[in-house]
Amino acid sequence: MTDFTVLPTDLPEPEDDGAATHLSGRRMPSTSLPATDGRVIDLATLTGTSVVYVYPMTGVPGVEQPEGWDLIPGARGCTAEACDFRDHFVELREAGASAVFGLSAQTTDYQREAVDRLHLPFAMISDPALTLAESAGLPAFEAGGMRLYRRLTLIVRGGVIDHVFYPVFPPDTHAVAVVDWLTAH
Repeated sequence: MTDFTVLPTDLPEPEDDGAATHLSGRRMPSTSLPATDGRVIDLATLTGTSVVYVYPMTGVPGVEQPEGWDLIPGARGCTAEACDFRDHFVELREAGASAVFGLSAQTTDYQREAVDRLHLPFAMISDPALTLAESAGLPAFEAGGMRLYRRLTLIVRGGVIDHVFYPVFPPDTHAVAVVDWLTAH
């Protein structure tokens, strides 16, 4: 059985293809999306500083990933990234994050399983229609017959994207880079 919290040492590193360069300074579009804590979240109306890490899909023990998943640059590592944000949640809050969210194209029930299994102290936002990909121009890709988000992290302040981390690699240590950026800004 695959341990999704551990990354293989030979994962291909994603390259910056420019797909997120237009996002900084842009207002988040008003979009209501369900979260694992029962709320409906509209990122455009959040106050304070929110960290929204966007990821392709978490793995579920006993369920195979799409064929060739580990060969797609930036695909593997969603569970490890979620654990990293969990492990640095207190530091993120101390650095100024008023909220932390994970966001993917997975259903709320799928994400709720991950929140429970991984003991995440924050909600995951579900966007199976990739509404934000369309309205905000977030990068996506196709794998295993699914359209999924590419991994990136948005720092949203008062409904405006203040900073974008893209591409994100390695995902299992990314939360520290976010803490460092928040502390400096």
